[in-house]
Amino acid sequence: MAKRLLLIGLDAAPPELIFNKFRDELPNLASLMDDGVYGILESCHPPITIPAWAVMMTGKSPGELGLYGFRHRKPGSYTDIYIASSHSIKVPAVWDILAKHGKKSCLVSIPPSYPPKPINGYLISCFITPGADKEYTYPSSLKQEIESLAGKYIFDVEFRTEARKKLLEELYKMTEQHFKVIKYLMTRYKWDFFAFVEIGVDRVQHAFWKYFDPEHHLYTPGNEFEHVIEDYYKYIDEKVGELLKLIDEDTAVMVVSDHGAKRMKGAFCINEWLAQEGYLHYKEKPKQVMDLEKAPVDWSKTIAWGWGGYYARIYLNVKGREPQGVIEKEEYENVRDELAEKIRNIKGPNGEILKNHVYKPEELYTTLNGDPPDLIVYFDDLYWRSAGTVGHNTLYLPENDKGPDDAVHSMHGTIILQNMNQINSSKTSLLIRIEEVAKLIINELCN
Repeated sequence: MAKRLLLIGLDAAPPELIFNKFRDELPNLASLMDDGVYGILESCHPPITIPAWAVMMTGKSPGELGLYGFRHRKPGSYTDIYIASSHSIKVPAVWDILAKHGKKSCLVSIPPSYPPKPINGYLISCFITPGADKEYTYPSSLKQEIESLAGKYIFDVEFRTEARKKLLEELYKMTEQHFKVIKYLMTRYKWDFFAFVEIGVDRVQHAFWKYFDPEHHLYTPGNEFEHVIEDYYKYIDEKVGELLKLIDEDTAVMVVSDHGAKRMKGAFCINEWLAQEGYLHYKEKPKQVMDLEKAPVDWSKTIAWGWGGYYARIYLNVKGREPQGVIEKEEYENVRDELAEKIRNIKGPNGEILKNHVYKPEELYTTLNGDPPDLIVYFDDLYWRSAGTVGHNTLYLPENDKGPDDAVHSMHGTIILQNMNQINSSKTSLLIRIEEVAKLIINELCN
C-alpha cells in the first residue's frame, strides 16, 4: 500500500500526443511511462470536463450524478438553465471516503468544486469559480495565504478569442501560477492524496489546434503558432518534473485526462436542420444569427429543439411536461425513434457519410437523475460539434458559432500509473473506464 498518491490531471490530454507524437519531447512523463504502466482511459458519455472529472472522482455515471454537461435545462422551461456546481454532487467523492480512513487530501481545481465544500484537508476551487473576489478555498483562510504567495488567483483564460498572442501570454501566466501554488501546498501541508487539474491543456488545444494539425481544414503550413501546442506540452512536462522531485519512493503517481481531443471538422446547425425538417417552428424566420432563446420560436407548433456544444442535446415538446407541449405521451417514443433515425442519416456538406451516434439517455445510464435531454447526439463521432444558434441559412459552419474553437473532444483520455502496488507492472498497456479510477485510488491508499 502506497503511503501517498499524487494525481496529476491534464484536462483533455489525448493519448495520441503524450504516448506518440510528443513522447520524445516529454522526458518526465516518458519516465513515468517507462517505470510504470500506461494506456487508454475511456471517458464517460458525454466526454466533457463536466461531468467527466466528477465521474472519475466518485465512480458514478453521469446519470447517477445527474450531470450531463456544464449547463442544464430547468424542468418545465424552454429557455431557462442552471449551471452545475459543487452542490450538484450528491454522492461521496474519493476524498470523502479517504477522510473516513483518516486520510488528508489536498485538491486544486477539480471540476466542479465551486463553491468550496469542507474536506479533511485543503481545497482550491476550479475554473467555474466566478472570480477571485469570491470565497474559493477551504479553509477560507487559505485564500489569503495563496494570494500572498502568488497574487490574485487565475482560474481560467478566455480561449475563444482571435487575440491568440495575448491568450498565449495569459495561458502561461495562469499555468505558472498554478504550479507555484501546487508546489507550495505539496511542501507546506501534510497530505495523503494530492490531486490537481490543469485546465490550460484543454484551452491551448481548443485555441491552437488548427495551427498544428495538418489534417485540420483550416491549417496553414508554416504559420506562427505551429509549435504552440507542442511547446506548451514541453512546458507542462517540465512542471511535472518539478513536482516529481518533491515526492519520495512511497508516493504513487497517477497522470490522467478526463477525455481526449481532436480536430474539429466544423459545426452542424442542429436547429436549422430541425426547422428545415419541420420539427422547429418560428413565428417569423430569424433575419440574423441569434441564440435560440432570443429567436421568435412558436412553441405551440414546435416538436423538438436542440442545444449546441461538443455534443447536441435534443429536447422534445411533450404535452403535460412542457408548457406548450404538442407530443402526446403515447406518441413520445415513436417521435423520438423517428427523429433519432433521421439524425443518424444526416450527411456532411459534400454528401459524405457521417458516423452520427444518437442515444436515448436510458441506453447509456442505468440510473437517470437530474434533467437529461431526450436524445444525446454525437455528430460524426464528435468531429462535428453542434451549433445551437439560428439564422445561419446553412446547415454547416466551418468554425464554431460561439467564437474561435479549433478542437473537439474524443472518448479516449490518458492514464499513466507509477508505483501503484495493485497494478501489475508487467502489463504493457491499460484500458480503464473512467468510473474505475476512484476505486483504484481508494484501494491504493486504504487497502
